[in-house]
Amino acid sequence: MRSTDWPLKRVVIAGGGTAGWMVAAAIARTLGPLVDLTLVESEAIGTVGVGESTIPPLVAYNRLLGINEAEFMRATQATFKLGIQFDNWRVLDEGYFHSFGICGKDHWSAGFQHFWLDACERGMAGSYGDYCLELKAAQAGKFAHLPDDRMHYAYQLDSGLYARFLRTMAEADGTRRVEGKITAVELDGESGNIGALTLDSGTRIEGDLFIDCTGFRALLIEGALNAGFDDWSHYLPCDSAIAAQTRSIGPAVPFTRATAHDAGWQWRIPLQHRTGNGIVYCSHYLDREAALERFTGNLQGDRLTEPNFIRFTTGARRKQWHRNCVAIGLSGGFMEPLESTSIHLIQRAVLRFVRMLPLREISQRDIDEFNDQQMTDMLQIRDFLILHYKATERRDSAFWRHCAAMDIPDTLAHKIELFRETGRVFRRNEELFAENSWVQVMLGQGITPRSYHPIAMKLPDDEMIKLLDTLRGQVDQTVASLPAHAEYVARYCGASKAAAA
Repeated sequence: MRSTDWPLKRVVIAGGGTAGWMVAAAIARTLGPLVDLTLVESEAIGTVGVGESTIPPLVAYNRLLGINEAEFMRATQATFKLGIQFDNWRVLDEGYFHSFGICGKDHWSAGFQHFWLDACERGMAGSYGDYCLELKAAQAGKFAHLPDDRMHYAYQLDSGLYARFLRTMAEADGTRRVEGKITAVELDGESGNIGALTLDSGTRIEGDLFIDCTGFRALLIEGALNAGFDDWSHYLPCDSAIAAQTRSIGPAVPFTRATAHDAGWQWRIPLQHRTGNGIVYCSHYLDREAALERFTGNLQGDRLTEPNFIRFTTGARRKQWHRNCVAIGLSGGFMEPLESTSIHLIQRAVLRFVRMLPLREISQRDIDEFNDQQMTDMLQIRDFLILHYKATERRDSAFWRHCAAMDIPDTLAHKIELFRETGRVFRRNEELFAENSWVQVMLGQGITPRSYHPIAMKLPDDEMIKLLDTLRGQVDQTVASLPAHAEYVARYCGASKAAAA
């Protein structure tokens, strides 16, 4: 078969924003002239635009597409991110840090936490975070690229500017953008597949494969194909958010902050020239006016934008690939931004779709495998998010009493009890959050193991002290040598004030 005879080469992306342009950039850069790629979006339709905090896989995604990091960061006003500071989640006035790094040094038979737990019993150990480079660097407000990629990091960025950056790249690689609102989705009467999109201008866009990036509206996957939706709000009860941007009042720190309140939590994400802010809450326990008052009362710096009010239902589309349509981004499901997974889920879906592109007819086995992998990703992330709410000692409000008492999935219950009993965590099926992430959050939320692997007892006191002192010393020495994060960003990828306006 010649490339000109490929029967599925017309790919239509419905919707722009971060999701649409991430899809376009990846497909155009990967397939080039093999694909006839069209993206339909309307300037009149706004985007949610709050996905400003990311996780480390985005670093690999950008490298995969050949994106120059400094250029990308300059264009998106980005800063580096080493993790998330969680305040008031287990109890009021206390916090913990979920870093992207690895604490200590694992043995092949057991993770570092087992040695640390044994050392705690012997009265020899410091805080678990003392042995993590990324955590200590974040707390010191420092950052630098290190040899052998020893510093694990992500980005804090302007998602609107990221979409604009990717649009420029995708259009240079051959993507055709069409302006207009989608007014109708035409189905083939025989196959049930999508045949074309009709725009408000009367233009008709035909395609062989359609990517639904229309956000919460899910115009194609749900509006036309009725793929179904699994509602997870009984596990994750927050259903509302308010977001706004403020002027920076100090140097940007290399971490995102998530501060719990009596009906949800608030975020603060420092970019180069502004700060992203938001409040996430459950409308059953806090009304919109009270949430807005609380949100604006906690803002730091002059407000640059009007509050953006968002309603959502946490959950996943049952079929994220249905017939000849793939839902990517919010059209495929929504996870609240507690662990910054929104952009990651876009990335996972588009790379998975590119790997499964059909040559001739669409394979139902490909569809089933795609949907199974997508749902597995989302279920595992769902469980990790639920952990933050369920494992709490807070009983100071009706919201937190509800979270503490609610039923949780058996998969999460098993993971919690396994860790509580043995100190063990097992990662399955390329699970996003690795062992160290689960350990940091479970310890931070107050789940302390009653036991640990016996290998830790092999070390006599002097060797245990030497191990811990060496690990902590290496971390402290490296952190002391690092420059201030804000200084490094300004030197490496500083954006002009004019670009920020």
